[in-house]
Amino acid sequence: MKSILGRFSSIEYKWKVFFVIAVGLFTSVYDYHSVVVALPSISNDFQIDLPTGQWVIIAYGLMISALLLPVGRLADLIGRKKIYVLGFTIFSLGGILAAMSGSIGYLISAKLIQGVGAAMTQGISMGMVVAAFGPAERGKALGLAMSIVGAGGVVGPAISGFLAGYIGWESVFWSTVILGGISVIIGQSLLKSDNSVADSESFDWLGSFFSSIALVSFLTGMTLGSRLGWDVPAVWVCFVVFMASLIIFIRWELKSKAPLMDVRLFKQKTFGFGVLASFLSFISTQSIRFLIPFYIQMVLGLPAQMVGWSVVPASFAMLIMGPLSGRLSDRFGWRIFTGGGLGLSGIGLLVLCTLTTESSIWLVIAATTIQSFGVGVFNAPNNSSILSAVEPNRYGVISGFLNLIRNSGNVVGIALATTLVTSTMGFLGYPPSLSAIESSEAVGILKAFTSGLRLTYFLGAIIVIIGAILSFLCKPKVKI
Repeated sequence: MKSILGRFSSIEYKWKVFFVIAVGLFTSVYDYHSVVVALPSISNDFQIDLPTGQWVIIAYGLMISALLLPVGRLADLIGRKKIYVLGFTIFSLGGILAAMSGSIGYLISAKLIQGVGAAMTQGISMGMVVAAFGPAERGKALGLAMSIVGAGGVVGPAISGFLAGYIGWESVFWSTVILGGISVIIGQSLLKSDNSVADSESFDWLGSFFSSIALVSFLTGMTLGSRLGWDVPAVWVCFVVFMASLIIFIRWELKSKAPLMDVRLFKQKTFGFGVLASFLSFISTQSIRFLIPFYIQMVLGLPAQMVGWSVVPASFAMLIMGPLSGRLSDRFGWRIFTGGGLGLSGIGLLVLCTLTTESSIWLVIAATTIQSFGVGVFNAPNNSSILSAVEPNRYGVISGFLNLIRNSGNVVGIALATTLVTSTMGFLGYPPSLSAIESSEAVGILKAFTSGLRLTYFLGAIIVIIGAILSFLCKPKVKI
């Protein structure tokens, strides 16, 4: 290993940082897709229903979301390398415990531990890359990072599907442990120590507490609402806690001398519109990822393997367009790429609005590829525009915030898709539950589900078109 790492001694430091972050990003994306693919096997092994098994993913996501802002700011204060390496150490430990789980409760607990480590790595990776490459190559760096995300989206389902099918779901977690261990080794060996980038400031403990409470209550409320109904008391309690915590957080941050996050950044059109456009993009994207597997398997009657293969072209589109649009945005500015990318994403969603119970799988693949192509054009330039409004000593916390926007958008996207589809099914006289289509071969219920799916994608198209308009309105004050 030392001889291999020694070859990196003559390489420019920014590429060493990118290599470290690339391995870490691949590990994170691989882990997420692997668990999603392995979830049916986990549910069968523990003899639980799929909604119960999904709490493996939900608990993991909630832990990440709760800690993204605090660990991002902590990294700015005590050093990003320390947090990054420690994060993957905890991530690997959680993976070991997950692989050795003997019950669903034990597995969820292990994923909570792994979520702590994942928050520490996801929260600062983007900031580390941007800091290493500098403002002039910000888009290029973020675009290259997006290509790694696309690669993880291709490799993750393929490998994990093989492991879960032929060896067992435990092997999926062992594979993430190996990747996590590699991330620890190369991170410790190649990254330079950065003790602090903001020595004069203290850590905002109160802001961290209220931000975590607000985020967990909001995401829990959205998750429970889409599953149990929006009139359930527990859902309303979550939203009341969210609103109260958010108000306290904002008031505290405005008067704090060393805030966790400078909420005044939202006054800047570049930052505020960029964040909102990103949030809207993830809402629409996640609705596709969530509903298409149901459509392919239950409506079109195709095998589960087709779900994995159908996402490969879309992942390749993102892999190719991420670095290309990022590099071009450094030269020509980001507006044409952010607005144009979301516009193209909207076209893909409108094509999906034409799906019927007899549509071709090739139409699905073409539409999702167009949508992912647009997202690939949008993401890197948009993140570059947001970070252009931030001082370097805040890259860690803003990097965490951008990942938080992604996680929140994903949860809202699933909740929105579930609500619209089940409401449509209920309105048409069928059981308002996604589980109903899994055990039914009736043509009527499949048509009702498809009608809800079309409605969801039509609303998604409207959402991303609004995001495209916001992106076009966001004109940089200076040329990048």
